[in-house]
Amino acid sequence: MRKRIRARHLLPLAVVAGVAVVSLLTSASSGASGASSSAGKAMAVSTSRIPPIVYYTPKSPADIRAGERLFEANCASCHGQDASGLTGPNLVGVGPATVNFWVSTGRMPLAAADVEAARKPPRFNGQQSLQIAAFVNSLGPPDPGYPDGIPIVNLKHTNLATGNSLFVLNCAACHTITGAGDALANGASAPTLHKATTTQVAEAVRTGPGNMPFFGPGNLSDQQVADIVAFVKGPIQHPDNRGGLGLGGIGPVAEGFIALLIGVGALMLVAFWIGERERA
Repeated sequence: MRKRIRARHLLPLAVVAGVAVVSLLTSASSGASGASSSAGKAMAVSTSRIPPIVYYTPKSPADIRAGERLFEANCASCHGQDASGLTGPNLVGVGPATVNFWVSTGRMPLAAADVEAARKPPRFNGQQSLQIAAFVNSLGPPDPGYPDGIPIVNLKHTNLATGNSLFVLNCAACHTITGAGDALANGASAPTLHKATTTQVAEAVRTGPGNMPFFGPGNLSDQQVADIVAFVKGPIQHPDNRGGLGLGGIGPVAEGFIALLIGVGALMLVAFWIGERERA
């Protein structure tokens, strides 16, 4: 009898103890989740302070000396020993971003003086490109409008919708809406953007290579440039073709051609087959 009474008393105690343990665990987990969310907010605040573009200026004396040797061996015949220009243009004052763009994309050194500079496998690696840019930049400060450094883009806090709108407004007229490039007047052409790096896109926007206009801070802010770069590196270079084959990404033109070729062609073959059966 006493054992039954003790069992009856122990059962409520066990239930109370269980509820207490569960409540403690729940509060601990909620506290941990609250702490983690607070840490996440703190992390978001700290990362949001990172600027969209950081401009890096190569100034190492060793890089300048190495760049001078590379420049003399590969560039001086057209641009002169002091980069003031011979058959090629004067490079003093164009800033390191301009030089790095032309060299890193393989457009310079130019294969032939009478043809438009086109993207090709670069002759120099990334470090050598920076060294050449460092040497040219050491000859004089950048002219107004040119950035004084090479843009390093932070894509963590960019807006693809804004980048899309800015690209359509400022870039699509020449590079097309898919970034594939197109022919321009007087034999010139706007190159494809499908192989450009984040730095190269930002360099092109800020320096305006070739026939392209340059967009300074008064035209586009660093955040807007980063948004454009994010759009190019995202939907432009990696399109989401939800309907299947992209067909070049040029919309109803390619789709209509395929429909006409396959659809109407198939109907004609069926009609021809029915006609042959009727004759038989």
